[in-house]
Parts: sequence; structure tokens; C-alpha cells
Amino acid sequence: MKANMNFHGQTSKALSNFLLWPSLISLLLFQCLIAAQVVYSFQNTSVGVVIDVNSETGKQQIRAMQIAVQSFNNYSKNHNNIKLFFHNSGGNPLQAASAAEELIDKKKVKVIVGMGTWQEAALVADLGNKAQIPIISFSSPLVIHPLMQHRWPFLIQMAKNQSAQMNCIADIIHVYNWQKVIVIYEDNPYSSDSGMLGLFSEALQKGNAQIESRLVLPPFTSLSDPKGFVLDELIKLLPLNFRVFVVLQASYPMVTHLFREANKIGLLGKDSAWIINEGVTNMLDLANKSVLSSMEGTLGIKTYYSTNSLAYTQLEENFQHGQTETAGSKPGSDALQAYDSVTIIAKALEKMNSNSSNSRVFLEKMLSSNFNGLSGNIRFRDSHLSNTPVLRVINLVNKEYKELDFWTPELKFAASLKILKDKKTRGDYTTTNLTGPVVWPGGLISAYPKGWKMPTDAEPLKVAIPINPAFDNFLKVDSQKQYVGFCIDLFHEVRNILRDRYSGMPYEFYPFNESYEQLLLNVINKSHDAIVGDVTILANRSKDVLFTQPYTESGLSVIFPKETEGSAWLFMKPFSWEMWMATVGILIYTMFIVWFLEHRFNPDFGGPLKNQISTTVWFAFTSLFFAHREKISSNSARLVVGVWLFLVFVLTSSYTANLSSMLTVKRMKSGRDIEWLKQNNLSVGCEDSSSFVKNYMMNVYDFHPQQIVVVNGEHDIVEKFKSKTISALFLESPYEKVFLNKYCKDYTAITAAYRFGGLGFVFQKGSPMAKDFSEAILTLAENGTLKHLEEYWLTPSTECSNSSTTPETESLTLNNFWGLYIICAAISTICFVRALLIYYLLNHKHYHHEEEVQLQGNVTADHDDSVWNKAIRIGTGFYNNAYNKTYGRAATFGGRGTQVIRRGNSSRWESINIFDDVSNPHHRSLSAVTHIL
Repeated sequence: MKANMNFHGQTSKALSNFLLWPSLISLLLFQCLIAAQVVYSFQNTSVGVVIDVNSETGKQQIRAMQIAVQSFNNYSKNHNNIKLFFHNSGGNPLQAASAAEELIDKKKVKVIVGMGTWQEAALVADLGNKAQIPIISFSSPLVIHPLMQHRWPFLIQMAKNQSAQMNCIADIIHVYNWQKVIVIYEDNPYSSDSGMLGLFSEALQKGNAQIESRLVLPPFTSLSDPKGFVLDELIKLLPLNFRVFVVLQASYPMVTHLFREANKIGLLGKDSAWIINEGVTNMLDLANKSVLSSMEGTLGIKTYYSTNSLAYTQLEENFQHGQTETAGSKPGSDALQAYDSVTIIAKALEKMNSNSSNSRVFLEKMLSSNFNGLSGNIRFRDSHLSNTPVLRVINLVNKEYKELDFWTPELKFAASLKILKDKKTRGDYTTTNLTGPVVWPGGLISAYPKGWKMPTDAEPLKVAIPINPAFDNFLKVDSQKQYVGFCIDLFHEVRNILRDRYSGMPYEFYPFNESYEQLLLNVINKSHDAIVGDVTILANRSKDVLFTQPYTESGLSVIFPKETEGSAWLFMKPFSWEMWMATVGILIYTMFIVWFLEHRFNPDFGGPLKNQISTTVWFAFTSLFFAHREKISSNSARLVVGVWLFLVFVLTSSYTANLSSMLTVKRMKSGRDIEWLKQNNLSVGCEDSSSFVKNYMMNVYDFHPQQIVVVNGEHDIVEKFKSKTISALFLESPYEKVFLNKYCKDYTAITAAYRFGGLGFVFQKGSPMAKDFSEAILTLAENGTLKHLEEYWLTPSTECSNSSTTPETESLTLNNFWGLYIICAAISTICFVRALLIYYLLNHKHYHHEEEVQLQGNVTADHDDSVWNKAIRIGTGFYNNAYNKTYGRAATFGGRGTQVIRRGNSSRWESINIFDDVSNPHHRSLSAVTHIL
């Protein structure tokens, strides 16, 4: 029983235990599933990395990401772990895509990081879209399209701003005024070389610079003899005059050979400038001292990042502990970027809900990142970094590099970040030179390289000179077979100023008896370096060559032979018609005033009206020659006549001088101009060497080609004028000055076109010599040397030195004498008004005293002998009109006493007193009134 009971108990216990197992197993399975889901999602987050593991940049990125993962796993708050899976892309987009697909399918990664080229990133981004896995790319297209986010919604771009790097290099070129550059880059079939070149070319054009030549090197791994190949390619650049080299991209082995061979053949001399892009600058920490020595004086750019943070210090220490033979001891910007990419993932994981495994939520958490990373501020907009790039300019000196200025796209260069902030506060966006000091190739410090091949004794400056100029004053060959003339002397003066800058400026002249257009082609195709001669600066020519500052102005003039202008009315030309009318008017007015003041008192102006008019007119005419004989009695009339005679003196003197000038100087026939030449279909001359003048005449002035006669030199011009082959000559103003300086007596000129660009020297496009020559020409103009050369060569004749054309004598106008006319008219008017007032007062007084005079009789009259009463009696006589109207009878003044008679055959009337007693009251009255007036 007992045994049975034990068996039964054991059986029941076993049965109850058996019944509990399913529930326990279910609970365990449920817990395991939840735990498995959590672990799958977070506790072991797999991150795929697709980079070129064999490149120096890839090795640094691997080391930086390992350090970042180790740091996160050690200090994770929620015990999340990140596990990295590295796959080699080999720099091949297809290999990168295959590696990404393997990571997604086999490793079940939750995010993929890497891709050094945009071609790799684009293929991997397509895979990320299908698997809905976020992709963090270290590259991006050069131009970001606004629809990229819709095409690749799971793509996050951490790429550096390539456009900013191109603009920074272009700004360096602009501040030093380099016009032409040679671009060097190592070809990569999977990178966007053409796009980078397009960005760089566009940035250069903003400052009027351009890419002149490109040196494309094949991938280093494809070369069996890289040293020999690089040397051969660099030798091809030696004939070029440009010495500004920009290395956009190249692998470390290629950079090593490139600078060593360039140093050997002298491409890193004092006239050269080398600039390297950030991709090459980041390799400098890997370079040994011999490579850095060959790059002495090179400028480079790199992304600025702070090295003062604790995180950077720890990273640098870990880098040094884990240093290998090939990896650099200091992390570069690419390594910092890789470190920050892991930080983005880590921070997103910390933000994630432990119960969530949604990849879109994971993507949003990463895109919402906003922190200061080691490579700069990490903040995204439209799935790519939105921070403003800050670049640093570096200079390789003494086998290491030193950091120079900071650069931003808006504020350009500044010596420090504080200065950049101050410039932004002031709104100062001007581009300034590098604060430096910069050590250039060849150890040049005091000045910056010209970026142009300097002339040497072995390769002197090739100067083309035209030996058939329009006038040999500009350039000719003397009896000793030497080149002389204005242009040659000017060239030597400029060379003396620039001798120190160009090591003496060795040169060699190459004479050409060709057209100026052909000479310009020789400079355009680079067979000659410059042209020294009388070359006119024109817009279409300036497109292909560089001109210096014009050493003389240039316009277009028309030369006519002088012809005397004959006229039967030449005697009227000294005065303008307004002047003649004003003179006649003032003459009539003045004579009227004189007659009014004199005809009542002065017998010379008395008598019948006809006699008074004739006498007044005769007096007016003779006064013009100071030959008048009539006496003036009243003081007022004397004042009027005195002012009139002064006016006559001035007018006659001016008339005589002006008429003499008109009779002496030859006058060009009026009406001769360009329209006159065309209307009469006359032939005109044009200098053979000035092809553009002929085109100007036809295109602007519409001359028929048959009207234009080609002339060759000054002697041919004179002969064609004498033979009447041409009626006029079109010449540029410098030639017109020379021609009229010799033939000013026989020819004159008018201006046809205001001005052209002037005459100047010619240089190749991009040559810095054009700017230096321009500055030297301005210096010569300011110190008077240029004027001395012009006087010596262009206007040596003193006979015609005053003017290139003889000025014609102009008619005198009223503006020259209106003051005298006003004075004369004003004085005459004042005297006239004064006389009227006196007459009025006398007449009024007469009527008031008439009765008193009749009462007092003669007795009272005898006793009242005052001057006022005498004046009253005389005034009464004036208004009684007691005149004798015949020539034979006496004209009585005041009723009686004075007679005007003619003596003998004389035509002059004389006044005599019929009273022997001088105390006669009537006589005394006449005298008194005369004195009053």
C-alpha cells in the first residue's frame, strides 16, 4: 500500500509537473522572442562600411571609425553595441554595389557608410532604396539637384563642398591677378573629373581668368614606368608661357613623382605658382621629408577643423597608438568625417525607442542630428550637410606646412576667425590678398610670382616690329641698320623701368613687312611674345590679345588742302550782323541826342530843318574818322560826344585788327566736310596699313569702295593731293599730327570720329607684362618723358608747333562790346532827360513871370539882371519860334540880337552878335542857358 501510495504520489507529482511544462515553455519562448527582437534591433547594430581599404585615405577612415565604435560601445548608456563590417570597394562602383548587396543580404546591416565617389554612392543608394536601409555617403554630386531627395530618400550626404574648394582656389588666383592656369589631375574613370573642371572653370571666369591647358595623367596603377611618363608629360608644358599650376586630384604616389620631376626641369622656379586641392593636401601628413622638399613653396587648401577639443585629442592619441607604416600619425579631415559618421549613428541609436525597429524612424533620427563634430558642425538640410564651409590656406615651407589665412565663400580671406566675424558684422565682402607671408617656389618672398615664363638670355622676349608704318616717325631703320623711332625709344624707356622685375628683360627684335592683322596673328598663335609698334587698340583685337595702356590717343581726322575763300563782302565779316545793327542803332541814337542838345544854341546845328539834318548826318559820319569840324557848345553834348568817340575808337581798332587777320590768313572753304565729299562723289584717301579705317569709312560713313583710294606713306599722300587724285584724306589723329606738323601751311583738318582706343603695345593673352608695361607708360607720362619723346619724334618742327591746324578768324560779336554800348546809350539818355527837365522848368517859369515883366517894363528888367531871369527870357524866346525860315535872312535867338550868316563861299554858318554892347541882356541870357545845358 505504502509502495502504491508512493507510486501514486510520484505519478501525480510527475503529472502535475508535466502539465506545467507547456506554460513554462510558452513563457520562455515569448520572453526569448522579445529579447531576440530587442537584440536584433539594437543591442548588436550591424553597420556596413564600403570604402577603398587599400588607399591611404581608406586606411585612416577605417582607423577613425574603429576608434569611434570602441568609444561608443564602452560608454553607451543603454548598452547598445555597434558592429562594423568592412568591405573593399576598390574604387570601382560595381564592386562597391556588390559589396553593399552582400552586406544587406548576409550581414543584415542596418546602415551602410562610405563610398568615396559619387558613382559608387549612386549605385549603393539604389540598393538602399530597395532594402529601405539608410546610406551615409562620403561623396555627393558636384551640383546637387533639388529632386535628389525624392529619388534617393534613404541617402544621407556627408560630402565636402567641392564648389567651395574650387571657388577658394579661384580666389587665390584672382587676388594675384593670374589670367591663365594649367590644370593637372589624375584620371579616374569612376570620378566626376569633368564636373570638377566645369566648376573650376566657372569660378575662374568670375575673375577674368581661364584654364589654358590641361595635363591629364592616367591612373598610377596603369603605368609601368610612372617616373618616365610623368617627366615626358611635364616636358610638353615647357614651351608654354603659363606658370600657374593647379593640381585638382591625384593619388599619393602620383603626387610624389609629379613634384619631383617638375622640380628637376625647373617648373618650380621663381616665376611659377603651384596650388593643390584638399584631396592632395590631406596626404601631406603621409609624405616623407624628401617629397615635402620637392613641394617647397606650394599653396594648398584644407577644411578647417578645431584641434582644441578633448575628443580630437583622444582621437589623435589613439591614432598614434595604432599607427602603422602606411597610416599617418595625425587624423586628416577624411578621418574626422568618418569618425563623425559613426557618431551620427550612435546618437540616433540613443534616441531610438527600444521597442521600435523602423528604419524610417532611424533615418529621421540621423537627419535630425545637430552637434559639433570633429569635422565641424553636423546639421542636415534636404539630406546633405548645411554648414558653411571654412577652408584654410596652407603653405609648404621647410619640409612642412604652415597654416595661413581662413576662407569662407562670402567673406573670402582673413587672418583669423575673429577677423572673419568682424568682417561679417561690418558687411565687408571685399577680396583681399593673403596676409602671409607666403614663401613661393624658388624661395621668392618679397614679391609674388608672375605666373608667366620670364625671358632669359637663352630664351629672350620675342618682339615683332612692323617696318612699314604709315609714318617713319614711329619706327624706321636708320643708316646703321638699327631700329629707331618713337615706339623703339618708348620701349627702351619702359624696359629700363622694368629691368629689375624681369632680370634685365632680354629681348630680340623680329622685323615684319606684313599687315598689322598678320602681326596680331603671330602673337595670337604664340610665335611671338609682343608687338612694339603703332598698333591701334580696337575691341575685336582685344578679344585675342592684351594691349598696354595707350601711349597716345587715337581718333579719326579728315585732311583737306587749304584754299583761300574769296568774297566781295569780306569787309563786312569783321563784325557779326548783330554787331553792325547795334553800331548803326547807337550811332543814330547818339546823333539824335547831340542834335537835340545843340540845334537851339549852336549855329552849326541851326538853320532850316533840312540844313540841321544834313549837318547832323555829316557830323555823325566824320566823327567815325575823328574828322568832324562842328563845335559843341553845351557840356551835356560834349559828354555824349566824348563817350561816343571812345566807343568809335574801340570799334575802329577792333575792326581794323580783325580785317587784317582775315586778309592775312588763308581760310578753308566753308561747307567742306564728309557729307560734301559724299554728295559730290569725290575720291578720298586712306592709309594702306589702316584696314580698319577703310572698313569704318564704308560701314559708318557709307563711302562707296570705289571712292576710297589707298595711299602708302606721306610722300604718296602729298603726290596724290597735288595730282588731284584725292580731295581729302582720312587719317588717325596721331598720324594727322605728324603730317600737319610738316605740311601745316598747305593742309588743314577736321575731326571725323571723336576717338578710338589709342595706340599701344601688344602682348599675349594672360601675359602679366601688359599690366607692368601699362604702369610704366603711365609713369613716363607723369614724369614728362612721354611728352619729350612726342616732341622729339612726332612734332619736331617749330614752325607748326603751335597747332596742327590753323584757326580761322571769327567775326566779332556783340558779346565782346555790349558793355560799351550800354554805357554810351545810358549817358546819352541821362543828358537827354536832363535837358527835357530844364526846358520844362523854363517854360513853366516863363508863364508865371510874364505879367510881372510887362508891369515892371524895361526899368525893372534893367535892374533885375539875375541869371535866373536871364534864363527865363531866353527860354521865352525859344518857345516863340522866332526863326527866319530862309537861308538869306538871319535866324534870331530870343527875338533879336544874334544872327547866323554865311561868309563868302564858305559852307559853314557862323554866329555873330548884332549888338556892339556886350552887356546886352539877350546876349547874356543866351550864354547863361548854354552853360546850364
